[in-house]
Order: sequence, then C-alpha cells, then structure tokens
Amino acid sequence: MNLPLLPTISTFFIVLSAILVAIGWSLVIRRKIEAHKKVMWAAGAAALIFFIIYASRTIFIGNTSFGGPAEYKIYYTVFLIFHIFLATTGAVFGIVSITTGYRNRLGIHRKIGPITSIIWFFTAITGVLVYLLLYVFYKGGETTSVFKAILGF
Repeated sequence: MNLPLLPTISTFFIVLSAILVAIGWSLVIRRKIEAHKKVMWAAGAAALIFFIIYASRTIFIGNTSFGGPAEYKIYYTVFLIFHIFLATTGAVFGIVSITTGYRNRLGIHRKIGPITSIIWFFTAITGVLVYLLLYVFYKGGETTSVFKAILGF
C-alpha cells in the first residue's frame, strides 16, 4: 500500500492530539494540574502541527477528491461536511479552552473543557475515517482545488 506522506503525517498529529487530550483529562481528574497543563499544551501543539500541514497542503497542492464509487459520493460529502463542522467547532472551543485555562479563568474552563474534549475526540475519529475513505479503502481521486474536491465543481 502506497500512502501519501503529508495526509498520513497530518492524520498522525490529529490522532496524537486526541490521545493527549484524553491523557490530559485523566490527569485533571486525578488533580495533577501541572501535568494536565503540560499535556494539554502538547495536545494543542499537535493540533496546530496538523493544521499547518493540512492548510499548507490545501493551499499549495490542493485537496484529494473522493475516489470511491460514485453512488457513495453524496454520503462521503455529507460526512466530510459534518467532519469540517466538528473540526471548526473543536478548534474554536480548543482555543477558548486553552486561553481560559492559561488565564486561570477556571469557572469557564471547567465548563467548556469537557465539551471541547468530546468534540475533539469526534473530530479525530471522523478525521481518521475521512483519511481511510480517501487513501486506504478507496484510491484517492484527483487532487484539485478544495471546492472541486469537496463539492464536485
């Protein structure tokens, strides 16, 4: 199997960020606050590395369109839009969670942190599924502009 380098690396970083979020959540439950802070910063860094790789590839190379059976394209597109919505929401919540934690605004941080984590877990899971659908289960389609790859035009 010949997997594409940049999508494989970026998917690794999004999975790593979700694993680190899970570890961070476990640490805060056990009241290991300093360890929690370090792990969550690492989770944010992993997510940022993912985003830099993804955005760079999108800007300079393009996106890979779905290469599976045509009758599955609509289901893939709906799933991809759901993933993009989750990822965008998770990123905003993540920035707010990191900021409120850093600024010791713990009332807000404690309320949105668990929500952020759950959104991020679903973002990572759906991101891996998008990767599998594009590069493992089916051979990726053409690499083209983001609009054509997602919407077909």
